Amino acid sequence: MNVHIEGEGAVTTGEERTRTASIRDVARVADVSYQTVSRVLNGHPSIRPETKQRVLDAMAELRYRPNQAARALVTSRSRTLGVILGSRGEYGPTSSLAAVEDAARRRGYWVNSAYLSDTRPETIRAAVEHLRRQSVEGIIVHAPQVRVFDVLAELDVDIPFLGLHTAERGVAELAEDQLRGARLATEHLIGLGHVEILHVAGPQDWIEAESRMRGYLHAISDADLPTRPPILGDWTADFGYRAALELSHRLDFTAVFAANDAMALGLLHGFRDVGLDLPGQMSVVGFDDIPLARHGWPPLTTVHQHFAQLGERAIDALLAALESDAGALRDAAGPAAPPGDLTPELVVRASTAPPAPRRR
Repeated sequence: MNVHIEGEGAVTTGEERTRTASIRDVARVADVSYQTVSRVLNGHPSIRPETKQRVLDAMAELRYRPNQAARALVTSRSRTLGVILGSRGEYGPTSSLAAVEDAARRRGYWVNSAYLSDTRPETIRAAVEHLRRQSVEGIIVHAPQVRVFDVLAELDVDIPFLGLHTAERGVAELAEDQLRGARLATEHLIGLGHVEILHVAGPQDWIEAESRMRGYLHAISDADLPTRPPILGDWTADFGYRAALELSHRLDFTAVFAANDAMALGLLHGFRDVGLDLPGQMSVVGFDDIPLARHGWPPLTTVHQHFAQLGERAIDALLAALESDAGALRDAAGPAAPPGDLTPELVVRASTAPPAPRRR
């Protein structure tokens, strides 16, 4: 079906008053039928490249802009996607959202987001309804708390949705391999010769924190090293700093793997303030590779995440579900998700070194 969309622009001929350019004006300037212009606007594959270029040149000359509201009414396509955010301010969620928005824009979509101030069922339900009222065609869920997915599983979400975390709760898994990244960090410390390694974890109920903790515990178990109960943090540098001050009273360990870079940088600050030689007396590894990581003192060894690739693949999978008229992405997660590996990479800097020889 041809969709005729009127648009915005200005056409001025001689002394004629200025008026909004229409699809017929574009057709006249391009010397094609208005049906051809409509096919160009709707990406019809039958249009020859030279004809398409003439139409695009005419649109540019007339400053013609398709009316997206009218297009949505006729085609039921808003060209808008939704994102549900379970946190903001931290580097990971901010970078992921930016990557999703950039990838969507390159494919001709806009993104509306809804931030969850808490994870009560009514708050999550309200976020979904808000995005539905914006006529979004699909939803990306960047909410790392387990209970968010529990609530979403109970809702009747009648458009495709995609989770960015390894939740194993009926959502497509396009997440970074958090567990593998944590293993890389811990195995790096083990490879340097550390046997007493502490883990400062993220908050309880966060999928990323749980996966990174499991990666640490698996690496420690595989190396047959002493297992220590992880310290539950809150992702902030302030927590890392306070933890370093408290931990400095016992110092029965020689290395720390922190679940994110902010806490790791706080640990470095705190250990320096109590007079430890870094990394001579204490090695620290973070996770995320935030821009400030390379400027810590000493520069922070960390796990780099491919946020841009994650955004690209999330949009690819969601749009694949839309094009296949999937009722829900979880029903088509396998074929919709593109192949490839997003395994994080270890970035070794100066915050890690072999442990100092034990005094006899």
